[in-house]
Amino acid sequence: MENSHFKNLSLLILATLFISTSGVLGKYIALSPEVIILCRASFASIFIYIFCRFKKINLKVQTKKDGYSFIISGFFMAAHWVTYFYALKLSNVAIGMLSMYTFPVITALLEPFFSKQKLNPIHVFLAILVLFGVYMLVPDFSLENDQLKGILFGIFSALCYALRNLTIKKHVKDYNGSMLMFYQMIVVTLFLIPVLFFGDFSNIESQLPLLLLVALLTTAIGHTMLVSSLKHFSVSTASIISSVQPIFGIIIAYIFVNEIPSFNTYIGGSLILLTVIIESVRSKKASK
Repeated sequence: MENSHFKNLSLLILATLFISTSGVLGKYIALSPEVIILCRASFASIFIYIFCRFKKINLKVQTKKDGYSFIISGFFMAAHWVTYFYALKLSNVAIGMLSMYTFPVITALLEPFFSKQKLNPIHVFLAILVLFGVYMLVPDFSLENDQLKGILFGIFSALCYALRNLTIKKHVKDYNGSMLMFYQMIVVTLFLIPVLFFGDFSNIESQLPLLLLVALLTTAIGHTMLVSSLKHFSVSTASIISSVQPIFGIIIAYIFVNEIPSFNTYIGGSLILLTVIIESVRSKKASK
């Protein structure tokens, strides 16, 4: 049991590392968020479909009710991604990613309404630590400030992400994680089809390698692994553990684009990392 928990926890952290590449890619791909997400979802759907065919994964949706649920979760996924990339564009990688990580707060508060699970006080406490970490990032509480706008987009993105995770959670026992992500990508692509008529694609050729990278590594691999991890962890636990994602993103941004976080970012990031360590230990004990 202990080895199994360690393996599942390691895969969740690895998925988080892959997903954290979205920060740098979202900030520095020279296209609008809507265009990036349309390309990301459509390319990812192709990658995941090929993988599903290769692994002979059943892509059949069992009931109409499940199909409606897939559409709703896909809508939340599209809204989450677009607003998250706006948060990155308006602020920077550190602030954009960390502000989106209010989603454990929202998840911990909403999960009891989606399941028979009771609200766990430790989740509320850890979520408050994450929220306080984000508070440390705000330089000026003025709507004229782009960084504050980025944080507000990040918080709305967090709400959409929490709703998406809670909506898809109930299906992870009945469907393969790759199959679920495939339909998520199809739905996101369909919702963003109108972007083809008003989006600016003039710079897409030079950005194509980065778009393929965010579709394959960040999305097809990272998010599929994250969805699969929901078989072994509650949404609240997975959310709080994956809060290490901004730390990975900040490190990647420093290495590849020399983006140096402020002192307050270090404080906020440290609080978030602390919640990850506490929840990792707590969830391990709870699984025994």
